Amino acid sequence: MNSIIKTSFAAFVAAGIVASATTANAQSLTGDLVIFSDMHDPAPRAVMNDMAARFGEMHPDLNVQVTIIDREAYKTQIRNFLTANAPDVANWYAANRMLPYVEAGLFEDISDIWDDQMSEELASTKGALSVDGAQYGVPYTYYQWGIYYRKDIFDELGLSEPETWEEELANCQTLLDNGIKCYTVGTRFLWTAGGWFDYMNMRTNGYDFHARLTNGEESWTSDEVRETFANWRTLIDMGAFIDDHQNYDWQEALPFMVNGEAASYLMGNFAVAPMREAGLDDDKLDFYQFVEITPGIPRGEDAPTDTFHIPTGANNKEAAREFLKFVVSADNQTLINNGANLGQLPVNAMSEVDDDKFLQQGFDMLSNRAPGGIAQFFDRDAPAEMAAAGMEGFQEFMVFPDNLDAILERLENTRLDSY
Repeated sequence: MNSIIKTSFAAFVAAGIVASATTANAQSLTGDLVIFSDMHDPAPRAVMNDMAARFGEMHPDLNVQVTIIDREAYKTQIRNFLTANAPDVANWYAANRMLPYVEAGLFEDISDIWDDQMSEELASTKGALSVDGAQYGVPYTYYQWGIYYRKDIFDELGLSEPETWEEELANCQTLLDNGIKCYTVGTRFLWTAGGWFDYMNMRTNGYDFHARLTNGEESWTSDEVRETFANWRTLIDMGAFIDDHQNYDWQEALPFMVNGEAASYLMGNFAVAPMREAGLDDDKLDFYQFVEITPGIPRGEDAPTDTFHIPTGANNKEAAREFLKFVVSADNQTLINNGANLGQLPVNAMSEVDDDKFLQQGFDMLSNRAPGGIAQFFDRDAPAEMAAAGMEGFQEFMVFPDNLDAILERLENTRLDSY
């Protein structure tokens, strides 16, 4: 293998994971394949290097070169390197985070590789990678959001997983009557309030309305948005959230659930590991999909998706296209997302999911029970100025709900200025 990536390839061969390439295909890819990646932390870095090594073994005449950049530095450098010295493949994110580079002509239209099979296997994220019906990247991993809850507390109080808003409110009232807060949350870092808005709005008005709102096409002072906040206020007025949540970050809010002072947490799957480490084993901890609020509206879900793209300035687009096909293959996504690697969810619906209770539940939910669509999270779906103003407003509303009119006027002004 003519590659600057040095890694153990034998383990993947032994595991039967490596896809075999035809001689013709292997010989057809030559030259350099330059990949820029933000997979900087140890586990993602190993995953990126291993993917490059396995792809290089499939194409021995191809020189695979990987440059891994610190994630925060990558965010500030990406526009410069896409413009001045583009790699052949680059990591990034879906939806609105992708849009500026599509509109600037910096990401390649790769609709030609989204054939019928790929479109079916990656259906949950195709919309988040599409602009005006064309596709501009592929996904390699995502993770679910939803309600993590204390199953032992629910069992003790005779509660079951709710399906409807009425059942959610009834459960919440029972918890409050027994001196337990319904939800822990830490909004000192504002993105957690963004998660609550995403779900309240998608469940009140649907994914399509939510997408139009974050894309600047709907007014923040509309009746639909007011209805979202009215539903949210029902929980606030009940006292459903822990007190003084604005003083805690998401990790500092975990002890309320661990100690049984709160029964549930709307959060991403990354919260499972610290909860397990704090003593909540799987007999005490469980998960359910955020309930239906407006009857009949298909459920959308937050599932932040990490992606690969081909810059328009790439020199080896043929090899780049083959690499993206390799990335999204069922076998590759099974391998890179298992517990020993990323510990997240494969996007390919034909992949196998790591034997973990919460990954299994998340994969089923996102693949089979999210007909409304997959959102990327508020600060990825909205442009930066709108995201910042929105999340500030959401936190303020959770603390001072009577300020809603002023908050919505401010957000509407931001919308008019920032799109």
